[in-house]
This record gives sequence, C-alpha cells and structure tokens, in this order.
Amino acid sequence: MGKPTGFMEYERELPKDRSPLERVKDWREFHEHFSQAKLQDQGARCMDCGIPFCHTGQLISGMASGCPINNLIPEWNDLVYRGLWQEALHRLHKTNNFPEFTGRVCPAPCEGSCVLGLNELPVTIKNIECAIIDNGFAQGWVNPQSPENRTGKKVAIIGSGPSGLACAAQLNYAGHWVTVYERADRVGGLLMYGIPNMKLDKAIVQRRVDLMSAEGVKFVTNAAVGRDISAAKLKDEFDAIVLCCGATKARDLPIPGRELDGIHFAMDFLYANTKSLLNSDQKDGRYISGKDKHVIVVGGGDTGTDCVGTSMRHGCKRLTQVEILPRPPDTRQPDNPWPEWPKVHKLDYGQEEAKARFGADPRIYLTTGEKFVGDCNGRVKELHVYVVEWGKNEQGAFIPKRVPGSEKILRADLVLLAMGFVGPEETVLAQLGVERDQRSNAKAEYGEFSTNIPGVFAAGDCRRGQSLVVWAINEGRGAARECDRFLMGATELT
Repeated sequence: MGKPTGFMEYERELPKDRSPLERVKDWREFHEHFSQAKLQDQGARCMDCGIPFCHTGQLISGMASGCPINNLIPEWNDLVYRGLWQEALHRLHKTNNFPEFTGRVCPAPCEGSCVLGLNELPVTIKNIECAIIDNGFAQGWVNPQSPENRTGKKVAIIGSGPSGLACAAQLNYAGHWVTVYERADRVGGLLMYGIPNMKLDKAIVQRRVDLMSAEGVKFVTNAAVGRDISAAKLKDEFDAIVLCCGATKARDLPIPGRELDGIHFAMDFLYANTKSLLNSDQKDGRYISGKDKHVIVVGGGDTGTDCVGTSMRHGCKRLTQVEILPRPPDTRQPDNPWPEWPKVHKLDYGQEEAKARFGADPRIYLTTGEKFVGDCNGRVKELHVYVVEWGKNEQGAFIPKRVPGSEKILRADLVLLAMGFVGPEETVLAQLGVERDQRSNAKAEYGEFSTNIPGVFAAGDCRRGQSLVVWAINEGRGAARECDRFLMGATELT
C-alpha cells in the first residue's frame, strides 16, 4: 500500500528525541513529533508487498513476528499517505483499542517483519500509529461510544492493566455492564505505575480511562480482590469474571546479603516514583531516590531500562546495569532470519542518557551477583559479581558457569532488581479455585481463555506470563469475545 514507488523515493526517518542531557531534567515524554507532511512521506514507503507480514502476529522462535493484534497496517499507512487521517483512525481502532499506548511503548515487532526490512530499513509503523491516534484526539474524532442496547449481564474484571482495559472496552461494546476492580489508587495497572511518565505520560492513560467511564465502564479503585473484596462475593454478584491481574511476583536474587537496606524490586521503585510524581510532583519525598547514589540495576530488559532512566532523572552519581546474558550482535545473525524479531544490540533511551552523562553504555554483560555486602548500619554498600559463560549441562539445557578469577566488586548505594516476573500472585486464583499451569499461571487455553471454573476467564500476563502490552491487548480482546459467547451463546466480537 502507500505510494508504489515510495520506498525507493523516501528514506526511513524518525523524529529526533529530545537531547539526553536535557530530557533527564524533567519527566515529560522524550519523543518529538513529525509534521503530517513528513508522516505522509513515511506512509508512502509502505510497499504494495502482496503478502504483508507486518500484521500476522505469529510466534516464531518464541517471539512475536508481526503485530499480535493484527493491526491493518498497510491499510492505514495508505490512508495516511493519501491524507485521509480520520479514515486511518477508523481502521486503526478496528483492531486496537488503545493505539496511544502501543504507539508509545510497543517494541514494534511489526517493523521487525516488514517486507521492506529484508534489504532496506523498515517502514516507521509505530511512529505513524501514534500520530494517527494523537491526531484523532486533537481533532475531536475520538468520543465516547456507548452501546445502543444493554444485555443486563454483569461482568467483573479484576485488574486494570492493558488486558483488563481491552477486555472491559470490548465487553462494554457488546452491551454488558462491566465493573473493573483495581487495587491501586489509580486505574491503568502497569500502564499507570509500571511504565515511567517520560515513556508514557499518565495524562494519556487517564484520558482513555475517562473515555471508557463515559461509555459506561465502572472502575473501582483501592479494591484488592481477595483482601478488600472476597472473590466468592464477586462470583455470586456477577454473571462472569475475567482475571486480568497480571504477573506481579518478581524474580528475586537470593544471594547472601539480600536482606540489607537499599535493595528493592524494580516495580516497588517505579511505582513509588510515579505515585509521588502524580501526587505532589515529588515534593512529598515518598519515593526511593537515586540522587547522589551509586545505583546498580540488575536485569537488562525494558523494566531495567526504565530503572536506569528514572535513576538518571533523580541525579544518580553513577550507574551500572548488570546483565547475565551476552551482548547481542550489532546485526542480524544467520540463526535469526527475517521475519523473526531482530535480536540485535540497541541503545535504549535509558542507556543513551547514561552514556551521554557518564561517557559509556552502563551495561556489563555475562555478569551475575555473588553476594551483597553492607555497612555497619545494615545498608548495602557493595555488590560482588563474577563473569559467566553459557554452556550446556548433562540434560542439554543452557546454564551459566562461573569463570574463575573473574570476581569484581561494584560500589552500591541502591540496588534495583529488574529480573522479570515469575507469575501472578496467589490470592485471587486460590480463592476462586483456579487451576494453575506448570509456570503457576492461570490454566486457560489460548483462544478459549476459560478456566476450570465455569464463568471465570483469564487473560494477559496472569495467563501467558510476563509479556508485551500488545499481547495483553490481544488476550483481553480474546477473553472478552469468549466471555460474551458464554453469556449470550454467540458473539460478534473479534
């Protein structure tokens, strides 16, 4: 789609981000924006490729290839190229309830599988997606759309992250009365408190929540199901329940000295930071500060990057990011062919900021912790690490092996553990009697989303494990479809 010769006439361009040394002075989003004329040129690069892989959403080698929610990417790229922005918004909303979220935080597996990316730089899909929805709000085209008829059926959704919000939007569209329970004081789950403001402005999240409220979705905050509200009570009061409570049990680092002060899970750090920012512009001091500290982030994923970016804005004295995996290659390797997600080295926003200030990428690879050492007050002062090499054990599984003589001591005033998540918390699932799979997630087949308890469904990270926002939206929409089918005997939801 787009201009037939556009990919030959226009180079891939992205708007420049704000300068790293300037943007660390505030909590505003760091991305700049293109003019509509520039965006139309980028839309023109979308080839008439015949078989577009960008919207396939299939799993290859355990990673998403193409868009998991099957966004109609060639269609809205073509519409943007032709200046038909409202029509592009309509096509985008057909598959994606929240393009303002995915257009900001999705790693864009669609671009990794773009056909143009076989031998050129791929189309700037993510940037165009974000521009379509932002322009839609700016033009007043995004308004509450309440259902014409109500079914009288009531559905409780536990958790207001991306899967819960997507599920709520779809079920409300189908005419059911939807109530979303959120244990935090604000709606949004990880969108609100797990992703920092400079990456996803919370006004963007609240804008969508307000829109959904106007459409008839009821949100109940400060309501921890299983503690403040019994799961059994919800089972009695509602016709169906959808579990969208996430995978919030963090992976720990159980080495000597773990009990020392100054060692925190990443989510505790990020949650407190955003809450203080929203409540008082951090004037209340109720957050874990990295100011003037030697900060160590353990873990090299997106959450680790967010800890790096947050610590930089606090004004940390030094920052080191410890990663047990090897440094990815600079280019695709033969065992990572298109259309797989390209496993290549990149400098994300947090590392870019640390490099600008300290002169080097803060990440050290193939390294893991041996022990924490504290001072006489019981506060962490050092992390002892060593280098590993990966090899196979007798069972053929890859495991890290210690490299003798590679020990090193890192100064540490604040340690943030960002090593991923191991599954959902047990309270709600246990109270409802929901079966678990081998990874402790709610046992529910993908595509069906029904648990062993009739009328109880599961979606998002609590079902599939820690994953992308776009997969959470996919699952929330799928669970809504199957919940609607359960309630009505048939469904028109997609």
